[in-house]
Amino acid sequence: MDIKSEVIEIIDELFMEDVSNMMDEDLFDAGVLDSMGTVELIVEIENRFDIRVPVTEFGRDDWNTANKIIAGIVELQNA
Repeated sequence: MDIKSEVIEIIDELFMEDVSNMMDEDLFDAGVLDSMGTVELIVEIENRFDIRVPVTEFGRDDWNTANKIIAGIVELQNA
């Protein structure tokens, strides 16, 4: 499964929200993510992609859309 599909699946599983048609929509403004959801999302991303997401790397404005989450994962995988 590619990263995009995996991220869509993670968000759907955790928050029961299909974001496949809202890849650039702010997930906080849309009510999909909140502070607790962010923690859940980080833990799941770390487990599924075998990466560590430093808290300093997870700024709300940097990870607020599905596409930005995907880009962040790619960046951390290539670090």
